[in-house]
Amino acid sequence: MSISGAIRGGLALALLGLAGFSGWIFSLPAATLTAEAPAVPPEEAAAMLAVLRQEGDDRPVIAVVGLNDATETNDYIATTGILRRADIADVVMLATGPGAVRLYPALRVQPDATIAAFDADHPQGADYVIVPAMSRDDDPVVMAWLQDQFRKGARIIAVCAGAKVVAAAGLLDGRRATTHWYYRAEMLERNPGIDYAANRRMVFDGKVVTTTGITAVMPMMLTLIEAIGGRSKAEAVARDLGVDGWDARHASAAFAMTRPFAITVLANRLAMWNRDSWGIDLLPGLDEVSLALVADAWSRTYRSQAVTLSGNTAAVESLNGIHILPDSGHDGWPAERRLPISPDERPADALDRALETITDRYGEATANVVAMQLEYPR
Repeated sequence: MSISGAIRGGLALALLGLAGFSGWIFSLPAATLTAEAPAVPPEEAAAMLAVLRQEGDDRPVIAVVGLNDATETNDYIATTGILRRADIADVVMLATGPGAVRLYPALRVQPDATIAAFDADHPQGADYVIVPAMSRDDDPVVMAWLQDQFRKGARIIAVCAGAKVVAAAGLLDGRRATTHWYYRAEMLERNPGIDYAANRRMVFDGKVVTTTGITAVMPMMLTLIEAIGGRSKAEAVARDLGVDGWDARHASAAFAMTRPFAITVLANRLAMWNRDSWGIDLLPGLDEVSLALVADAWSRTYRSQAVTLSGNTAAVESLNGIHILPDSGHDGWPAERRLPISPDERPADALDRALETITDRYGEATANVVAMQLEYPR
């Protein structure tokens, strides 16, 4: 289930009784805490790089795995796009079965291979496995494959609520870990052996790495690029992304369910007559990281959905070789309902602009709801 879907389901249950709903709302904090992200000791950062560093001269293989029916948009697309920018590894997008991968809350893509095809081509396994958030945490194919890859020596990197998937596979038992703020309590209840690490964007324990929310894909992938390709390579990719730094600092207390968050989500959901669809033209060579960030953000307002547009049904190849499938034709789509993806705008800037435009369209409270879901420190 998506983060927005889980929140929507929880809030809908709260509405079953007005008295109960009122009590629940007022039991929430009136605002998130203003918290400073504590510094990360240099030796901790160095240890993470050491764990992720590739041994030998062979070009590493990085597998990004997903479920066909629902995998988180940025966890799947942005991870791949950032890593392929660096050109320091062979990055393969996998799916549990044939056909497209439907992402949430937006976009559809054509994966490079199925898990079975990858195993046939790489019997020794991947060097790294990226695990996004998925619609279910315990898919048997994913469970068996992750356990097999771990046994073969792969380093496992869970992005956002992908930590729940890795935990369900038994790979977080007795380890330090983190995950998206909304799913933290659920993950720890299901897996009480996990040692939760607060105030960290990224946490490693042995050959398993976990991260916080969706936008942690940027610092995490830059850390992996630094470990494999060196600091200069990571700095070059960071400049291309519009990112100033990528350490593990994080203020966990700044992300939580609050009264304004819940009220805004409920108000936007109840305004069922007032829904917008925003079209994004799929052009060959468009920046897939910008696309993922913008489509993800606009599809988390509880007021709108991003839709990809093209002149035909064929997949469109992005800047770094991701094949994105259109949702609709572009003929007749009004110009005022299109979201531009500029080739001259860096992805981090595109996300900031999206949040500013969401503020102009739906208000600051809705933009804050989006940023909170993305676990994006504004």
